[in-house]
Amino acid sequence: MGSFKGHLLPGTLFLLVGLWHIWSAIIRYVSNPKSFRVKPWSPIPGSDGSKLRNLELYVIAIGSFIDLCVELLYAPHLKFFVNGVLNPSHMNNFEHSGMLIMFFIFALIALLSQETRFFPLPDEALCLIAATAFSTEYFLFYFHSTNHKGLEGYYHLMLVILIGLCIISTVAGALIPTSFALDLSSGISITLQGLWFYQTAFTLYGPMMPEGCLLKGDNIVCKSPSNQVRGELLANFQLFSLVFGVFAGVLGFYGFAASRYGHSDLRRLVGVDDDGFDRD
Repeated sequence: MGSFKGHLLPGTLFLLVGLWHIWSAIIRYVSNPKSFRVKPWSPIPGSDGSKLRNLELYVIAIGSFIDLCVELLYAPHLKFFVNGVLNPSHMNNFEHSGMLIMFFIFALIALLSQETRFFPLPDEALCLIAATAFSTEYFLFYFHSTNHKGLEGYYHLMLVILIGLCIISTVAGALIPTSFALDLSSGISITLQGLWFYQTAFTLYGPMMPEGCLLKGDNIVCKSPSNQVRGELLANFQLFSLVFGVFAGVLGFYGFAASRYGHSDLRRLVGVDDDGFDRD
């Protein structure tokens, strides 16, 4: 069983990283489309030689470490074992810790690759390491020890689908490293995952609980099957709304970036001359 804060913290991290990934991919593409390369993380432009260049990696490392401490140390109050076995009351916290460790390892490896000369790795390899972290998250939520049923299970099923999209886009980015569409898809998937964590927090553990359903103990209980169906239909609408909002935001980002930072090659690549007419 989760909690409001337990979904809000990872949701914030995924949302910040996802939005930055979208913006960075767009800026890098419109600035020089011919030299575009997929990035597993996005450096801050114009910050070469500065520690700020790797700010995203520090956010991932510090954020996952803080969340790891909450899940592994604070939540079980250091009671790791009960009667010689892992504390059964906090198995979900231990599982979450495994996922967070993988994201921390990804950020640490990427930092070592960028800031030292002893551990150089190409971006494609870092993409695969990031995909491994997402895969760990996928298996966590798919084979969760917490018994997700009913409406709660429906929200987590949608989360699993979004995590799967993160895996696919990240692996594909490693295989086709010049594809702007794949890099942008990765940022969109991460952003949607963060937003869905938020949506789950506000719906299942906050003020947006569907009518006829309530949080009872450690379970979401609906008074009747029709109430659960309405809750699932509401979840569909919420996801569609988030997808629409993210795509509208991406189009706005792209239009702004292309008008302000667009390279002259950008129009040629889409077959449009400087006078605005398609010459194909």
